[in-house]
Amino acid sequence: MGQDYYAVLGLDRGAADADIKKAYRELALKYHPLKCKEPWAPERFRQLAEAYDVLSDPMKKGIYDKFGEEGLKGGIPLELGAENPWSAGYVFHNNPDRVFREFFGGDNPFAEFFDKDGLELLLPFGGLRGRGAMKQDPPIVRNLYLSLEELFHGCTKMMKISRRVMNEDGQTSSIRDKILPVAVQPGWKQGTRITFEKEGDQGPNIIPSDITFVVQEKLHPRFKRVKDNLIYVTTIPLGKALVGCTVDVKTLDGRLLNIPINDIVDPKYCKVVPGEGMPLLQDPRRKGDLLIHFNVCFPKSLTPEKKLLLKRALLS
Repeated sequence: MGQDYYAVLGLDRGAADADIKKAYRELALKYHPLKCKEPWAPERFRQLAEAYDVLSDPMKKGIYDKFGEEGLKGGIPLELGAENPWSAGYVFHNNPDRVFREFFGGDNPFAEFFDKDGLELLLPFGGLRGRGAMKQDPPIVRNLYLSLEELFHGCTKMMKISRRVMNEDGQTSSIRDKILPVAVQPGWKQGTRITFEKEGDQGPNIIPSDITFVVQEKLHPRFKRVKDNLIYVTTIPLGKALVGCTVDVKTLDGRLLNIPINDIVDPKYCKVVPGEGMPLLQDPRRKGDLLIHFNVCFPKSLTPEKKLLLKRALLS
């Protein structure tokens, strides 16, 4: 039976993102080899890191929830046609310290101790972190998965984060949730970065780290995006490829386009429909193009009569 990442973190299936973060934070601190001296601590620490690496990533978590560890690590069939019909299997990089650093924003999370109630008790200014020099931790980077429809129209995504904040007494801190609104603009591309400055963990002698979301495009059942253009692939029989046809395309904004194809469709043919692609970021009123490619379906057999007609039509 495959590994149960939820059980590793002491969670039930269906746990929310905030629960996953909270569980990893508590257990990683508890079983970090610098703190836990049991011989099994390094392996437990590694298991926690792998579980968090999977469950904190929406795409990996989605595959794991549906197909289990076998599907996650062995690959799953892709929904869209591609040269490789199977997704690449997940392989943990086996560096739990890297996961730990990315989560806490540093190598030493033990600059703070804990009081009897479980709240983090902060040392006075200039404690374990040094002589009072202010330092900003590296940015925390998270993926933001968006559909083509969301990138076409624009939308607002409410991103929930869990972070450490100072309590009113100025001596302790606790974990609290916060909603960061991301105003998605029409035409944003994969790789677009949105940064919220100083929204990371608070602490003594630290400037809170920035939180950056990086746009990732979800696979779409009809279109593939290339820059500002949309690619649509349709299948037509050989007869229509030779004599013409009409292609119906449902757009991202719900319209139905009837595209007449009057040219002969050869294997390299592409029908360009201007202005039916993605909005241009600089001017969303303008759009890229829709590029229609064709898979021509040949008949598996022909009667002698049809062959004769084709010879007369094509070879005479």
